[in-house]
Amino acid sequence: QVQLVESGGGLVQPGGSLRLSCAASGSISRINVMGWYRQAPGKQLELVADMSSGGSTNYADSVKGRFTISRDNAKNTVYLQMNSLEPEDTAVYLCYVRNVYNRVYWGQGTQVTVSS
Repeated sequence: QVQLVESGGGLVQPGGSLRLSCAASGSISRINVMGWYRQAPGKQLELVADMSSGGSTNYADSVKGRFTISRDNAKNTVYLQMNSLEPEDTAVYLCYVRNVYNRVYWGQGTQVTVSS
């Protein structure tokens, strides 16, 4: 049984910050990529950021310079530091993990709402 437990979502004012965490546990062998997608109402699922086990990162253009992804491989945990949040960042953020066999696991999602 594999579990991805997310935390850190919530309501924040424009310009504010949040930090998301996602801890993976269970029978996940050889994790490669850890990252975050998001889905806003009426919009497609969008890759926000991910990071390989070697430290390579990808970011959506819309979050570059504002969001930072990091991970603790010893804890199988990935983080997303989100600064200068905008109303357009409002979405459900989903953690995902892909192992070296290309098996993908998903978290349950955490709501981020940016509103005054």
